[in-house]
Amino acid sequence: MIQPMTPPITLLFGVHAHQPVGNFPEVVADAHLRCYRMFLQTLEAYPEFRFSVHFSGWLLDELEAHYPDDMARLAAMTRRGQVEWFGSGDCEPVLAAIPHRDRVSQINTLSDKIERRFGVRPRGAWLTERVWESAVVTALAETGIRYVAVDDYHFLCAGEPAERLDSFYTTEEDGATLDLFPISEQARYRFPFSPAAEVVAWLEHQAQTGHRAAIYFDDIEKFGIWPETYNWVYERGWLKQFIEGVLASKLIRTGHFDDFHQSHPTRGIVYLPTTSYIEMNEWTLPAHAARTFRGLVEQEKHGAHYEARKPFLRGGIWRNFFMRYPESNWMHKRMLEVSARFAALPAAQRTATMQEQLHRSQANDAYWHGLFGGLYLPHLRRAIWSNLLALEAGLDAVAPRPASARCDLDHDGHTEIFLRSGPLQAVIQADGDACVIELSSYALAHNFGDTLRHYEEGYHDKLIAARQHGHDGDGGGAGIASAHDRVSFRHEILPEDLEPDSRPRGMFEDCWAAPDGTMRPVDNYRETGSAAFEAALGSGRLEKSIALDGMRLTARYRAFQVGGRVEIRINLAMPSCDGYAGRYVLGDGSIPCGFGQVLELPAARQLTLEDGVLGGALRLGFSAPVAVAARPHHTVSQSEAGFEKIMQAAEIMLSWPVAAARDELAIVIDVVPATRAA
Repeated sequence: MIQPMTPPITLLFGVHAHQPVGNFPEVVADAHLRCYRMFLQTLEAYPEFRFSVHFSGWLLDELEAHYPDDMARLAAMTRRGQVEWFGSGDCEPVLAAIPHRDRVSQINTLSDKIERRFGVRPRGAWLTERVWESAVVTALAETGIRYVAVDDYHFLCAGEPAERLDSFYTTEEDGATLDLFPISEQARYRFPFSPAAEVVAWLEHQAQTGHRAAIYFDDIEKFGIWPETYNWVYERGWLKQFIEGVLASKLIRTGHFDDFHQSHPTRGIVYLPTTSYIEMNEWTLPAHAARTFRGLVEQEKHGAHYEARKPFLRGGIWRNFFMRYPESNWMHKRMLEVSARFAALPAAQRTATMQEQLHRSQANDAYWHGLFGGLYLPHLRRAIWSNLLALEAGLDAVAPRPASARCDLDHDGHTEIFLRSGPLQAVIQADGDACVIELSSYALAHNFGDTLRHYEEGYHDKLIAARQHGHDGDGGGAGIASAHDRVSFRHEILPEDLEPDSRPRGMFEDCWAAPDGTMRPVDNYRETGSAAFEAALGSGRLEKSIALDGMRLTARYRAFQVGGRVEIRINLAMPSCDGYAGRYVLGDGSIPCGFGQVLELPAARQLTLEDGVLGGALRLGFSAPVAVAARPHHTVSQSEAGFEKIMQAAEIMLSWPVAAARDELAIVIDVVPATRAA
């Protein structure tokens, strides 16, 4: 009797290529050299190996401008039917975190770009960070997207059995439908980290056990940029071995999502819970909750029931990053405010440049942090603020705002006071600290308040344990370690570097050293007038007021029956950070050091911060001599490259000795454009 042949499994192989808006040109160049170019050149030699790609719009523009030969190669591979294109939001937003109107414009912008350059219009879309909320369905359907790929974990959380996750399902929202492909977690952890022969054998086993498709869609950067992968994937030949093994197998065929979608029926209706990939669900939790979650996961992994119980270990959701990091929440709510103003403009007054600035201010990377994400990276946050402020300046030109306003924009229970002089905007948090949380220059398109405090992070436990054991984690096994399993260090990390801040890193954050030497934070300010505050200190009081005039911010302090001294901390986000272009300049014109060094002045009336990257300077002036101590403010974070210290701000500490009866101090910050700074 002739045994029926096992039908081949369809390998739906997709890669997602992305660089954050505002990333350094040398980073993009390195990514192209070690990954994008090598990947495309390798695949070009195997036209019968069909695969799918998603390139975020900003990266696509960069590659088109600087590496047109590789884009021409990709276009030729598209024309011969080897490549299927996936769309998404043009500047890689988390679609769930932006308004419906912006989801539509972002998706259409990238689809138009792909159609114009490569001659095809995407029917599938990459979902940024696989963040699923059902609210995104209507925008995707409205823009012609018929299917997206999300993690199989999403389906497991909905109760679907793992053995059925070899094809697509259908969901709906408000009558609009969208089909969903479940990305295999097993494939994500094998490609390209396990030996190629083992991966091919695993695919063949999937075919032999009756699976219709093996669904893979993940970061292309795993093929050359992640640690060890360039040597493994290209120099040691993993990618060629994998492709040739797949093409030689009678049990595997490659295909496009679109072909599979048109030739197979849906598995049926599904409604997925709000979630992302399982690692993200830990990253988005505060440290104490992340430890509990991780402990539960580890407990289950050491037992015999992890795979069965994993769907019920949910962790947090992506939006929790706005809860964890007030700096991210503020940036997000400011973006929503500007988006609403742009949408309210008559269509004739909206320009393509304005639209692009809005899209760029919605790029996801700077809003979150885990093993990836870029909230800890000042240059990525700066790109968000630069585009947001450029758009806001354009909006002010056609629809000016009042000189002052009040609202609780970030929904934290405290009113924010907005002061506007035209070229500047200052925002004061009307809570007990009464700090300036934003100082934005529209001419420089820069927010000097864009810094980040020290946070306790759940992964600090991994850092401490690794230091105690004196080695890096390597994951073991015959292949190479995934970045998820590695522990390495880019900088020396000391215990004091991990101490979380108890107060925000704003401007004009005050402490009082009483005459008896005791120190206490001045965190009991109450409003007494327009941008004016008063705090009781012992038997006396301290008054503080903030005002804007043109390119100048003035903070005035008045002390009554206080005595001792007041320490005033001013954190300033400077683009050069600890780079060569950032330096302090004293009143006599001398240059003592850069922002990355410590500066101590026993009595000063002026200090200038010059920044070549900014193209301008900040000049601080004091109405009375004060002691100045300036130092770099660093945070500790992790990335796929290891733990690192990143300079977030120049911290300027002013020590003002106050007379017991009555004393006054005025602090002036002048924003100086490049021509005047020179």
